[in-house]
Amino acid sequence: MPKLRDPAPIVSPPLRFALLFAAQFAAVGVLMPFLPAVLANQGLTPTQIATVLAAASAVRLLAAPAIGRGADGIGDPRNVLLLAAALATFTVTGFALGQGFAALLLVAMLHSMVNAPVVPLSDALALAASRRLGFDYGRVRSAGSASFILAAVVAGLAVQASGPVAVIWIASGCLALTALAARGLPPLPTGGGGRAGFAAPFAEPAFRRLLPLSALIQGSHALYYGFGTLHWQAAGLSPSVIGLLWAEGVVAEVALFLWGKPLVERLGAAGMAALAAAAGLLRWAVLAETSWLPALAGAQLLHALSFGAMHLGAMRVLGGMPPGQAATAQTLHASIGVGLASGLLTFAAGPLYARFGGAGFWAMAGLCALALPLTWRLRAALPGRSAAG
Repeated sequence: MPKLRDPAPIVSPPLRFALLFAAQFAAVGVLMPFLPAVLANQGLTPTQIATVLAAASAVRLLAAPAIGRGADGIGDPRNVLLLAAALATFTVTGFALGQGFAALLLVAMLHSMVNAPVVPLSDALALAASRRLGFDYGRVRSAGSASFILAAVVAGLAVQASGPVAVIWIASGCLALTALAARGLPPLPTGGGGRAGFAAPFAEPAFRRLLPLSALIQGSHALYYGFGTLHWQAAGLSPSVIGLLWAEGVVAEVALFLWGKPLVERLGAAGMAALAAAAGLLRWAVLAETSWLPALAGAQLLHALSFGAMHLGAMRVLGGMPPGQAATAQTLHASIGVGLASGLLTFAAGPLYARFGGAGFWAMAGLCALALPLTWRLRAALPGRSAAG
């Protein structure tokens, strides 16, 4: 394989990855809050909107691992990431141009298919570069969380000024910047292409034991993501206060990503997972029992641990996967460990909240309690430094 020339030798590798994460998560921050409003503006009924979103999620679960396997087989995931982001730049515009349920359903499935590998491939490349070049993965990943907040604010202003469809063009621009950032990533030596297939990551005990932990801990956020705002509105909190509570959680997450490397080094992957499970148990117990604003403000700080600590722990495990399996492992983890579990739990969260209201958060706390003993199984499967710093 010929030696690849660095396309952007002046810009430091950490900054290039920070720009990559900032661009792609800006697109997420624009679409996540407002895509349902765009679909409603295009004339879809609530049932049709749910069908479009569910179909997109199903396609994502299937497409991400398949494309990740292909990236490992090719041997240079940068090219796959660049192509995926470039295609997503165009497919997302279909949400603004498409008319009718059938057309928008097709757009959603196509966009989900090409966009599915962008985040996990970015993680895989950033982890490989951080190991080789010695920079802090969490610090560059914090750029994505920060841009998510800013993009959501900008999108809200755009919707207020120009209507919901404006966010589609903003998202397309963000994805175009993602493709440009992918083009500027530093070349990394590869193992010449992995050929072991989808089963290869499952041969690693640490990978097998990570999946249920991610499913339980990250999946426990389903009720919060789906019904947290509605719950707080019913408790009498104003939209501005609710917005600040959401922002507080992401700001805490950014802080962990920026300054949490010593904690990760000390606790290791299993310790970070245990910290995430304990924080989730406490956080969801608070939300189940009270809507008192000071208690909620304290609980929102725990987002740094319930989400962020689990993410950093998972990245530590995935970063230790054998050469030729990194992209496959990342996409399988994103699809099975996080995506599938979160989707099923989000589906279950509707009836749960309808019957129990805020008390339904006790079920989310229960998921974190189930995760705690599994952290010991992960510790046993890891080499000493990854397990405990």
